[in-house]
Amino acid sequence: MPIDPELFRAVLGRFATGITVITARDLDGRDHGMTVSAFSSLSLSPPLVLMCIGNEATMAPVMRTADTFAVSVLGDDQEALSRRFSGRLDDRFADLTVDRGPLGNAWLNDALATMECRIVARHPAGDHVIVVGEVHAGATRDGRPLLYYRGGYAHLER
Repeated sequence: MPIDPELFRAVLGRFATGITVITARDLDGRDHGMTVSAFSSLSLSPPLVLMCIGNEATMAPVMRTADTFAVSVLGDDQEALSRRFSGRLDDRFADLTVDRGPLGNAWLNDALATMECRIVARHPAGDHVIVVGEVHAGATRDGRPLLYYRGGYAHLER
């Protein structure tokens, strides 16, 4: 018998994760984005990453049709961006200046790391879809990461 859902959440809450914002463009070229903590490196050769998108997420329809996406790894001074992209806003990009990766997706300014990927696989898994992307471009800056731990934001202490 599987673990009780409340205990499962409590157990997983003890695993600190970084915070990313995933961006992609819909078929009409409009930008969409969402905060994602279920993100991971997958392979060095070829360079692959994966993310998990809930089937009910507002970004799910975009990710079903997109060929590419971008990832912005947030720094500890970007909690407001994480909240913005996890909230229920009609236009999460309103009044926000972004850069563009070589494939055309939005890169959030001042992120610790940005990368742009071509989607190479989608795998249904429970109430999520695992999206695998091959990394085609990236950039970094120095700083401390924004973390998520036990249901809230956390900061790395030195």
